[in-house]
Amino acid sequence: MTVLCVRFLLPPMYEAALPRLLGLLEEFTPVVQALPPDGALADLRGAERYFGRTALELASVIRVRALALHGVDCVIGAGPGPMLARMALRDARPGLTRAVPEDEVREFLAGRPVAALPGVGARTARTLCEYGLDTLGRVAAAPLSTLQRLIGARAGRELREKANGVDRGRVVPNAVSRSLATERPFTRDELDPGRHRRALLSAAEELGARLRAVDKVCRSLTLTVRYADRSATTRTRTLPEPTAHSAALVGAAYGLYEVLGLQRARVRVIALRAEGLAPAEQASHQLTFDPVDEKVRRLEEVADRARAKFGPRAVMPGTLAA
Repeated sequence: MTVLCVRFLLPPMYEAALPRLLGLLEEFTPVVQALPPDGALADLRGAERYFGRTALELASVIRVRALALHGVDCVIGAGPGPMLARMALRDARPGLTRAVPEDEVREFLAGRPVAALPGVGARTARTLCEYGLDTLGRVAAAPLSTLQRLIGARAGRELREKANGVDRGRVVPNAVSRSLATERPFTRDELDPGRHRRALLSAAEELGARLRAVDKVCRSLTLTVRYADRSATTRTRTLPEPTAHSAALVGAAYGLYEVLGLQRARVRVIALRAEGLAPAEQASHQLTFDPVDEKVRRLEEVADRARAKFGPRAVMPGTLAA
């Protein structure tokens, strides 16, 4: 077990704390990959030799330091590679690292549903399940030719390797996240367009606050609407200029929703993803000389400071970009 997948138990919209926590991991290894908003991968191969401790022992030290120095608990998964560490993280809980030793990989994977494997989407999982390949153990035992016939040559080969525990991924140091996402699930199938729009408003304002917290702007916005029958519709719009301005994100989200032309659709989840992230200082902003726009931006700055001091619920959704 040489790779840790760490998820820090941060409150929502607190990505600004993540760089300090990444610095804690970098005290043990320079091979750290950020997984915003609240996680990271760390390759400890060199650290095990340098410190003379196992990855599990180092994971315990990391947890204690995160609590002592930053007041943040964490959950940790450990495995021979990034894929297995991520999967192990799903079974982890505070105070106990979930580890997958190299000689137990096949046993760990065998009984898990095929959809649990990173990279397997709903459509691929549905296709495999229709042919009885509903667990990773069955996928691992299936002939390669069968998998390639079902999902394609390259995808079938990669799926079979992963189902057999072959993890070719690696931890990429200082990898910059290219997107941020949030979603708004409904407690029941929601037909009311008004509630759809309120969910969009809340999600877009959250994305704007999260982008500003890490000094990023996004170049495009993607809307995904999932329905009661488990189907989904996705649309993407490139923004007129890179932005983290909540009002601009809300307008783009509303535009994407209107394009769908939903009529009495039974919506289960609305999700937004800000993509093409870049440093805010490198982005240009078109001056509008609009006093209303400038006032809204100043209000955003005040709201961001309130969130940083009092928590994410300090500002009610809709108060800035309604």
